[in-house]
Amino acid sequence: MSGTPVIGRRAVIGGAVAIAMIGGPALAKAEGAMFGMIGRLKAKPGQRDALAALLAGGSDAMPGCLSYVVAEDLADADALWVTEIWENKAAHDASLSLPAVRDAIAKGRPLIAGFDSGAQTRPISGVPGAKR
Repeated sequence: MSGTPVIGRRAVIGGAVAIAMIGGPALAKAEGAMFGMIGRLKAKPGQRDALAALLAGGSDAMPGCLSYVVAEDLADADALWVTEIWENKAAHDASLSLPAVRDAIAKGRPLIAGFDSGAQTRPISGVPGAKR
């Protein structure tokens, strides 16, 4: 983890993990292919429950979001894992401009100590419509 400021959106809701925490070309192969993100974020000491509540709230209102799971890390009392599945990368990117997401980022930043793991994925099973 570093002391750099948190910039990702879903890192605070969705994103939170926004998670512009991982950028790069390792994205879904085809335009319109499902897009996923998995990220581990660290809350400031004693703030995990507050951050989890913020991340979990409002994910139902995200167009194109098929799944948004916030989970406690059983080995670290300050860590959360966020797993997101989107209809496609464009839906994820569009969510970053939603007022509720931008508001969640602002509220979540003070609760986040940093990110330490993350990956972009292409879901191939477990969600309706996922395939190779």
